[in-house]
Amino acid sequence: MLNSVWIIPALPALSFVLVLFFGKRLPKRGAEIAITAVAASFIASCWAAVEWIDRVNAAEHGASIGAFFGKSVMFSGEGGAAVEPVVNSVTWWQNGGIDFGVGTYVDGLTVMMMFVVTLISLLVHIYSTGYMHDDRRYTWYYAGLSLFTASMLTLVVSAGTLQMLVGWELVGLCSFMLIGFWWEERENSRAAIKAFLMTRTGDIGLMIGIIVLFFAVGSFDIAKTNAYALNGASHHDILLVASVCLLIGIMGKSGQFPLHTWLPDAMAGPTPVSALIHAATMVVAGVYLGARLYPVFYEGFSIFNGGINMMALVGGITILVGASLAFVQRDIKKVLAYSTISQLGYMILALGVGAWVAAVFHLFTHAIFKALLFLGAGSVSHGGTHHSFDMREMGGLRKKMPITFWTFIIGSLALAGIFPLAGFWSKDEILVNAGSNGFELFLVVGLAGAFLTAAYMTRCVYLTFFGEYRGHHHPHESERSITTPLVILAGLTIVAGLINAAPLGIEKFTEWVEPTTNFPDLVHAEFDAPLAIISVSIALFAIGVMSYFLFRREESSALKGLTQRNRLARTGYTLLERKYYIDYLYENIIVEGIREPIARAMYWVNQNVIDALVNLVGRSAVRVGRFAYENIDQKGIDRAINASAAEFGVAGGELQRIQSGSVQRYALYIFAAVGAISVALFVLSVA
Repeated sequence: MLNSVWIIPALPALSFVLVLFFGKRLPKRGAEIAITAVAASFIASCWAAVEWIDRVNAAEHGASIGAFFGKSVMFSGEGGAAVEPVVNSVTWWQNGGIDFGVGTYVDGLTVMMMFVVTLISLLVHIYSTGYMHDDRRYTWYYAGLSLFTASMLTLVVSAGTLQMLVGWELVGLCSFMLIGFWWEERENSRAAIKAFLMTRTGDIGLMIGIIVLFFAVGSFDIAKTNAYALNGASHHDILLVASVCLLIGIMGKSGQFPLHTWLPDAMAGPTPVSALIHAATMVVAGVYLGARLYPVFYEGFSIFNGGINMMALVGGITILVGASLAFVQRDIKKVLAYSTISQLGYMILALGVGAWVAAVFHLFTHAIFKALLFLGAGSVSHGGTHHSFDMREMGGLRKKMPITFWTFIIGSLALAGIFPLAGFWSKDEILVNAGSNGFELFLVVGLAGAFLTAAYMTRCVYLTFFGEYRGHHHPHESERSITTPLVILAGLTIVAGLINAAPLGIEKFTEWVEPTTNFPDLVHAEFDAPLAIISVSIALFAIGVMSYFLFRREESSALKGLTQRNRLARTGYTLLERKYYIDYLYENIIVEGIREPIARAMYWVNQNVIDALVNLVGRSAVRVGRFAYENIDQKGIDRAINASAAEFGVAGGELQRIQSGSVQRYALYIFAAVGAISVALFVLSVA
């Protein structure tokens, strides 16, 4: 299967075509094709993962035997055997003597991403059968999901940066279509356009970075690019420029500060789409790019030196910005959207502090519990508030929706980093590596983010499930097609972190996923029990403080009293409500500053150039028409016709003279004519 992974993205791509052309004629309106295709891709991904694990285990076993018999064995930086990726490539096209290839690149990172993308996509497909059942564009929805999945998988298996760019842009296109799925509402269309334009802004940097690396390496091949970055002969300035440009692409796609403002607005799309975007596609594409080309960033930003670098700084700021803005949101999906921004910041921070495994592991665990939370929010909306996501219309739903409540609690605790759930293990790895690799400042940032995360999720859970019901409907638990994916994801959230639980002596994720060729020699920090206790204690303290304020007093009165008494608190709350004025900067200053002068200029051109030209053409047409009427029609055509009529009238008068009405005379005329013709023919024959 490792040599045939192209099948995995090909199946949902084929599903897109079949659903689009034949879906409406089928009993399930195309959902059966899409679910079958992504299920087959999931099975193939599991098959590929098993083969890769066998490959790793075989290499480790061979290394042990080789060492025992004194044979030469290649080892990775951590002392394990090097496992070569499985690469298959064919020539795409040739230009200037250079072969441009297209193919697949399979290693531990690839199989992990294929597993995550297909798993979350499959559960979203199943969930959508209940959530989207009555939608009038149900068939098109499943076609879009299939293409979205195929695009992300294409990005994941790409063997070259140019091929990766194709998948990258297809993911952006699909997100545009699905965010604006209900395009009839202007807000949804604006959100889709905003997402498209802001991510395209980052993509400019990505394309420049790919071009810079191509001219430096002479190839788009990922393996050659990573080898070039680590060979010691590369120019640091080139790698620095390429790293900055690629990071701009990551900032746009993965919602990093300051290109993060599109991500909360993307909640305009259907909730299952939001789960897919935030958990397994689109936003994690940027993190995947950083992980796949990590040697470029590692050398370009000199991450091995510790201190501060651009990657870690962007991630650290994003953690705090996203977490703080989640506090003041009233829409449950926007709380989770800003949470995603913050958690993506953790992943980029981890890459920036040399914690590659921690970053990718957090991507893995976050995909599971964030999909759980988004699908849980959709369940609350579906069964509790009749498609409203306003937490002011919720409350008291824990008794009416017990499955949704308990699964949402599990996801929230995992997000807050509470032991022993998945989020604890991955977040702890980020913090301990930041501290041990010389990035103490970002350790503090990570702990602050942990406090904020636990606090805003406590608020979210309270407003949704506790207190009195504030809605106007009859809440009930969602149907099985919706709750079953929640239960599966909740179970995975409980056990997934154990795959890399260092205190238990289990580090299989590191063993299976971390590259061992063309990769920096990273040092993995040991598990730090005191730091883990501190991080969990901080999260529990935040939960306790928020619970005290919320359960003792209503949130609105507590905040109102605090902001009324304290001017600094009032200023801070206003700053958060205004989203640090970043949206205002983009939309009211930059966009309006460009659009308004252009609009005024175009209006002037319309009035003074286009309208003047149209009026000139109109007046000229009138003059031409008048001239044609007077000189051509009246004096030319009409006069000629009248003259012809007069001549025909004269001829008719002459003919009338010979028309006497006498049959004998007509017979005489005919006889004379025949005689004349006969004489003429005789003369001609004699001659």
